[in-house]
Amino acid sequence: MLLFFILGLFVHFVFFGSIFDIYFTSPLVHGMTPQFTPLPPPAKRLVLFVADGLRADTLYELDENGNSRAPFIRNIIMHEGSWGLSHTRVPTESRPGHVALIAGFYEDVSAVAKGWKENPVEFDSLINESKYTWSWGSPDILTMFAKGIDTNGHAHRPSSREYKDNIKLVDAGIKEMVSILEHFYGNDGKTAFIFTSDHGMTDWGSHGAGHPSETLTPFVTWGAGIKYPQKVSAQKFDDAFLKEWRLESWKRQDIHQGILPVDYLNNTDLFKAESMFTNAIQILEQFKVKMTQKKEVTLPFLFIPFKLLPESKQLNIVRKARSYIKQRKYDEAVSLCKELIHLALKGLSYYHTYDRFFLAINVVLGFLGWTSYASLLIIKSHFNLTRGVNKEVKKPSHLLSCSCIAIGVFVAFFLLLQGCPWTYYIYCLLPVPIWYAVLREFQVIQDFVTLLLTVPPSYFVGYLLVFILGIEILVLSFFYRHMLTAGLLAFAGWPFITQLWTRAKSISLSWIFFSLLLAVFPLMPVVGRKPDIFLVMGAGLLVLLLSLCVLTSLIKRKDSFINEELLLHLFQMLSIVLSMCVTYSTHSSLRKKQGLPLLNQIISWLILAFSLVLPLLSPTSLFERLFSILLSLMSTYILLSTGYEALFPLVLSCLMFVWIQAEQETLQQRGISCKQKVTSVRFTCSTDITQFRQLYLDDVRRAFFLVFFLVTAFFGTGNIASVNSFDLASVYCFLTVFSPFMMGALMMWKILIPFVLVMCAFEAVQLTTQLSSKSLFLMVLVISDIMALHFFFLVKDYGSWLDIGTSISHYVIVMSMTIVLVFLNGLAHLLTTKKLRFCGKPKSHLI
Repeated sequence: MLLFFILGLFVHFVFFGSIFDIYFTSPLVHGMTPQFTPLPPPAKRLVLFVADGLRADTLYELDENGNSRAPFIRNIIMHEGSWGLSHTRVPTESRPGHVALIAGFYEDVSAVAKGWKENPVEFDSLINESKYTWSWGSPDILTMFAKGIDTNGHAHRPSSREYKDNIKLVDAGIKEMVSILEHFYGNDGKTAFIFTSDHGMTDWGSHGAGHPSETLTPFVTWGAGIKYPQKVSAQKFDDAFLKEWRLESWKRQDIHQGILPVDYLNNTDLFKAESMFTNAIQILEQFKVKMTQKKEVTLPFLFIPFKLLPESKQLNIVRKARSYIKQRKYDEAVSLCKELIHLALKGLSYYHTYDRFFLAINVVLGFLGWTSYASLLIIKSHFNLTRGVNKEVKKPSHLLSCSCIAIGVFVAFFLLLQGCPWTYYIYCLLPVPIWYAVLREFQVIQDFVTLLLTVPPSYFVGYLLVFILGIEILVLSFFYRHMLTAGLLAFAGWPFITQLWTRAKSISLSWIFFSLLLAVFPLMPVVGRKPDIFLVMGAGLLVLLLSLCVLTSLIKRKDSFINEELLLHLFQMLSIVLSMCVTYSTHSSLRKKQGLPLLNQIISWLILAFSLVLPLLSPTSLFERLFSILLSLMSTYILLSTGYEALFPLVLSCLMFVWIQAEQETLQQRGISCKQKVTSVRFTCSTDITQFRQLYLDDVRRAFFLVFFLVTAFFGTGNIASVNSFDLASVYCFLTVFSPFMMGALMMWKILIPFVLVMCAFEAVQLTTQLSSKSLFLMVLVISDIMALHFFFLVKDYGSWLDIGTSISHYVIVMSMTIVLVFLNGLAHLLTTKKLRFCGKPKSHLI
């Protein structure tokens, strides 16, 4: 099993790494001849102002008194220059934003592996092409950087007075600097000014994703070569911003990547046409270089050129555009150049993704082979699935071995001829040994098919359709959280399609109630929710009420109750009370802008430290240990909560308790004896493997339940695949000074708490149903790999950071599911089975 696990890690690492060769290679092209417009430029110098984290709407809109927060910029829009919006699609972070501003392209997607902190390839920029450049601001960006807006947005949110007042300060600073520069150059009228932002910010004070409030940034320009304001009677846009900002009468011109915004220029039509012609020729040069590079490494009979832009069409468009300029048909020339740019960009994309289909086919073959092999291991490990059929094991034929070797040599020789990178050899050769391992088990496959033929077709097709539907719901839940609600509603009907409803009505009713209650959470808002301290307090009170009920029940049920157990239970209840008090006190203190009280901070860290130790002091009986884990983790979760999510672990745990009892009841209905009742089962460190039973089809449903509950733990209260789903207010009971690593660790623990509760419950399910953890691991591996294959085709290398980052996150989450499962299973095993004692004191009892 260890060897299989190591091989599995390697295979999944290769599958994960493949997306960076398939989707995230650098799109930049080098080696082109620089192109220049053969006319003198209207400006001698450019001044670029960049306000970090400035939202377009907050700059352009008027305040409650009808006055502009940026009177100088507003005056420019109305009397001196042109304005619009820049629709950025880059990761809404500072460095990628400045790459787009000064280099003219979206951040190289291959930089996603470096966290957007640096670009992995060299690129040209406005700074490189200038004779002299002076830069002030952040050292990792090196451009004029009006910081302060971003800081206030993070700390106080964009709707705050601090954020809006900072805009006034920046506006006054720009006015002063413009005056100094104009005076220094003697008002020669040769300076062009641009004011913009690198990214915006969400209502809840974060950025990095693709929300419109993050991607829409202001763009205001004036000075040499820039058009003066143009009064218009009507404008058509897909949004209602013009009316909201009271700028309907001033022409708005938005910025789009790759195309020169000639409408901003105050120059002759000849200059505009020549500039657009230069723009088109430069992009066409990139297309030619990219095509040549791909042609050189592809066998001639396999090369397929881009059909929409053959060489004859290139020459024809260039010749026509130059002819139009000579004939002074400038509008026709500009239109033709835009068409050439459009075709050249499509061609660049075509050659950039030329190998994508070939690589994807090989990765898919590897996925299917690995999933098939894992499925065969499950079948082989449980002989009852092949009972009654021929079990004579045949040695693999030499023909199979020789065929696989021949295929491997042929693939390697083919890649060598094309001069492919070394990673291509891994992606293309890995499926060969995997499928060899699968085909070696041909006898098992044959026996399994024979067994399936004995199953009624309607039963088999029905079970298969239900399984496919379940997988699709899991996949869709990553994009639409309400699909989890649909799944939980289906779960609520589970007792009715089994005998559980007739044999255990109380368990069935509890299952239905908590399934429906848990189904509410995915319908709640993901991000941007306002803190609701009363919901957090309500969650704490419910936990205390439940604790009292459990304590009363335990005292009544036990003939004697150990004093240490009683003290532990009371101490955990006290930690819940302290968590509630600290959370409420911290919330009140921060609202009054008095900071985080030191005492609150100390208590919070102490509760966090004790939360992993206290469960180890409780009895190892199933019910008491699980409830002790819930109390300890809830005390920490309350400290990390800001609203309704505080109720989520409590409801989830209640459903888990019912699940444990329902699974044992379901197993008994199949005639499998469970020697102990749930209330008398104890967790033990050493597991007796002789107690493990053979696998049944119903165990696939148990594995699916586990995966579904893990996905619910992921997305039940938010979308952890999106960077702006995290509210920093969650960690304010522990620290308020910005510390990314510490805050990230606390947020990660908050995310993991529901997982730990699910895994602890499943540890109990395995124990009460005698289910082998190896079989569980293999079934979850198969389910997660089928889901991963879905997400492999859904990975995006275009669009906003939200589109790109979320698609990668989904793929990583599913690929990592089995690895995380091993870690969580180990943690759950530790929390449920280990027992610490009170300094070796003799036991005393409360009669």
